[in-house]
Amino acid sequence: MSDILVHTEGGVSTLTINRVQRKNSLTADMYGQMADALAQAATDAQVRVVVIQGHETVFSAGNDIGDFLNTPPRSQDAPVFRFLRGISSFPKPLVAAVCGPAVGVGTTLLLHCDLVYAGDNAAFSTPFVNLGLCPEAASSLLMPQRMGHARAAEALLLGEPFSAESALEWEKKEERRGAKNSQGKRLERHQGRIK
Repeated sequence: MSDILVHTEGGVSTLTINRVQRKNSLTADMYGQMADALAQAATDAQVRVVVIQGHETVFSAGNDIGDFLNTPPRSQDAPVFRFLRGISSFPKPLVAAVCGPAVGVGTTLLLHCDLVYAGDNAAFSTPFVNLGLCPEAASSLLMPQRMGHARAAEALLLGEPFSAESALEWEKKEERRGAKNSQGKRLERHQGRIK
């Protein structure tokens, strides 16, 4: 059985990470399969949305470190880079359904999704600093935009796990802060016209 299952029905293409025995850790081959599935869905007029999901007990433990060390990406055409380009530029709605742990790229890929649905057991972690790695998938840019600078720094620099409830709370606070800032800028523009 494949480690990435693709099922399309009713306009929805579902990509299921299916390597539960290895906590859905991602290999180069799996990245390639997902990149190909995204490319196919992008051009298929019958597909209106793509859903990425894992298992009810684990979304993804991130990269399979052994596979990553044995087959490191050596060019821009490497499967992992094709996948990251695919999710960052996907032209249709991209939805994630997350249950269980989402570690490393299991969390950072979510920053590219239009909607993320998290189960009660969802837990997110970006342990890059603990592994001596730099954050990937534009997470150092996207996470502060979604969560605010301080919370993103905490997640990326300390590698501390956080819950779905915490992520939602942080994102709501950042949205309120952004709305206040934009209202203030609009008011300043209108006041400049009045003077």
